Amino acid sequence: MDTNIQTDEPVIITGLNTGQDDYDYSMVELAELAQANHMDVVERVDQVIDRPNPGTYFGKGKVDEIRDVAVANHVNTIITNDELTPSQLRNLEQETECKILDRTALILEIFANRAQTKEAKIQVQIAELQYRLPRLQTSASERLDQQTGGGSGFTNRGAGETKLEMDRRTIQHHISHLRQELAAIDKSEKTKRKLRSKSAIPTAALVGYTNSGKSTIMNGLVRKYGTAEEKTVFEKNMLFATLDTSVRQLTLPDQKRFLLSDTVGFVSKLPTHLVESFKSTLAEAANADLLIQVIDYSDPHYEQMMQTTERTLKQIGIENIPIINVFNKADKTEIEFPVLEGDDQVVISARQGESLDLLVDVIKKHLFKDYVTANLLIPFTDGHVVSYLNEHTNILDTEYQNDGTLLTVEMSLKDYNRFNKYEKEA
Repeated sequence: MDTNIQTDEPVIITGLNTGQDDYDYSMVELAELAQANHMDVVERVDQVIDRPNPGTYFGKGKVDEIRDVAVANHVNTIITNDELTPSQLRNLEQETECKILDRTALILEIFANRAQTKEAKIQVQIAELQYRLPRLQTSASERLDQQTGGGSGFTNRGAGETKLEMDRRTIQHHISHLRQELAAIDKSEKTKRKLRSKSAIPTAALVGYTNSGKSTIMNGLVRKYGTAEEKTVFEKNMLFATLDTSVRQLTLPDQKRFLLSDTVGFVSKLPTHLVESFKSTLAEAANADLLIQVIDYSDPHYEQMMQTTERTLKQIGIENIPIINVFNKADKTEIEFPVLEGDDQVVISARQGESLDLLVDVIKKHLFKDYVTANLLIPFTDGHVVSYLNEHTNILDTEYQNDGTLLTVEMSLKDYNRFNKYEKEA
């Protein structure tokens, strides 16, 4: 028998139903979040109540029930569907003799485990420290992520007010230092974004719920329209597979180019501190010419997911940007695909070439709607202009005349303003 095989930690998920419409869905999602954090949900405990108990979140009888369920299932960790106050966290741990992990702490753990780049790691550390700061001296199972640097300065052992204040100052100082590091990284990214904006290449950003297929769409388009240098991004069927924004340039057969970015996915009740920390990562979406909301059409809760995405975009200040809805994973449903619905909705499967072609057609209609078609007569002495147009624009027709090359060209407004001196009326 292999004793090195790791098994998922058994946990109980709990929640308060105070009449919210999406309660059952949020509990299903909580179970999925636990699974994403390598936990095995062995039991679910719910309580229908008007409002949370200010001291223990649950009512007294329900707290006793949760403790009994934990004992019966040999469980040491209980997950709550909402973020708890410091006193609720402390009291629940004392009453149940279990570690209490609220929804916010769970999501932070997942992000800490998924972060790969320095930027993502710093963003998660800031959010985690901000979450833990008011909870010093409240949780018997207080665990700071190893990425925060650890050290005795981050752990309060009840040594009194002086020690608590020292811990707070240490954490606040560390948050300040991490923000300075993040600002330096963001400054570099802003420089890159400015260079991209100067190139006049339009940009589109994939946004949406985690695990809706954004990275799969990105990789499908990169393989089809990217260059050899354009690498695919990490994709896996799990929540928050990637936390980093990736930008790729795509060149279509008619020489139209655009930049496509893949951003971190959303989830309901995404912690406020985490949203704030990831604003710089989501700057690609904030500066995009077009948002592409990817929706898992096979999920029965896809409408709630769309609402969560819209709320999160508004929360981080991303508004008034044209958006198209991509109902993905239609291959897992009985719905016909690929199908265009109106001007801004498509039903597709990201793993089907025909679906990707339809998606690109819709993207083109939005990104390149200001393109103009002109007849340009280029003198033979300006052959470099013909070379540029052949490489960067869509040549619809070529005719060689005595005084030069007559081209019918579809081009961006910027290129038209640059070359309209060659324009010849039809």
